[in-house]
Amino acid sequence: MSQDKSGYPIMGESNPLHNNVYGPPQPGFGMPPPNYSQAPGEPYPPATGYGQPGYPQAGPGFAPGPYPQMPYAQMPYPQGPYPQGPYPQGPYQQGHPQQGFPVDPMAPTGSPGYHGEGPPSYYDNEEFSDSGFEDKTIRQAFIRKVFMVLTVQLLVTFSFVAVFTFVDEAKYFVRRNPWTYYVSYAVFFVSLIVLSCCGDFRRKHPWNLVALSILTLSLSYMVGMIASFYDTETVIMAVGITAVVCFTVVLFSLQSKYDFTSCRGVLFVCLIVLLLFAFLCIFIRHRILHIVYASLGALLFTCFLAVDTQLLLGNKKLALSPEEYIFAALNLYTDIVNIFLYILAIVGRSRE
Repeated sequence: MSQDKSGYPIMGESNPLHNNVYGPPQPGFGMPPPNYSQAPGEPYPPATGYGQPGYPQAGPGFAPGPYPQMPYAQMPYPQGPYPQGPYPQGPYQQGHPQQGFPVDPMAPTGSPGYHGEGPPSYYDNEEFSDSGFEDKTIRQAFIRKVFMVLTVQLLVTFSFVAVFTFVDEAKYFVRRNPWTYYVSYAVFFVSLIVLSCCGDFRRKHPWNLVALSILTLSLSYMVGMIASFYDTETVIMAVGITAVVCFTVVLFSLQSKYDFTSCRGVLFVCLIVLLLFAFLCIFIRHRILHIVYASLGALLFTCFLAVDTQLLLGNKKLALSPEEYIFAALNLYTDIVNIFLYILAIVGRSRE
């Protein structure tokens, strides 16, 4: 193959290295492309970097320029022919967590739609208000009201007991007039049925207190009349034992984790059995039998006192409504009075 004075092949002649009819040139046999700006025998210039697509490379003898970092203009986008809305068309506003949306400068910071720091708290919404504290406050007021009514009832009852125990004229009066006992018992029974069974009546403010006052006076007269048949020491001992038992049961009910309210059905069955036992004691006059009956009655109504105390507190499975303060006071009052009467019978029979 002929060459010119520079040592390069003459253009137009066939080159067996490039005109290979059997395929592309094999590796190692190719030659570098000619550089017409280079003198013969001089080394090739260093390779320049390749530009990004669409941008011309630097020519021979020029240093490669820096590549453009952002091919797009850093300016707001051009506005279209359509009318624009209230949203900003330029870059997003800085300082707002939800960029691209307008902020109402007249919106209060406490409103649910304010997004200055984050999502609104549920405690700012009335639908998600914490009602546990309100329920606890209502329950505490209910307990105070019940114990105030119960305290007045017990003061009236034990005042009658003190009168019929220490005043001899009162003792002689009830012994000469036994019909007063039956009248007071009838009044007590009617008022008890009305307050226990008529739920609407015991929620009416003036009349429920009137009915409860009538029941308290009638039962107080009955208890005082029964206490008049015992001596003074027996009555004082019964009052002391009743106070200790009731205080202990109430305190235990407050601290115990056991749910006494789930035993109401069992206690109701035991009450029916106790009533049958009472009919048996009417016909069988025996001292030991009466002591056993009084002991079972005191134990049963002690359990009823624990159940009614937990119903009052409302921290177990069953609870009384805060509107039923008359019914709650009635339950606790009858429990304490029955405990006193049974303990009085136990002490009196034991001292005979």
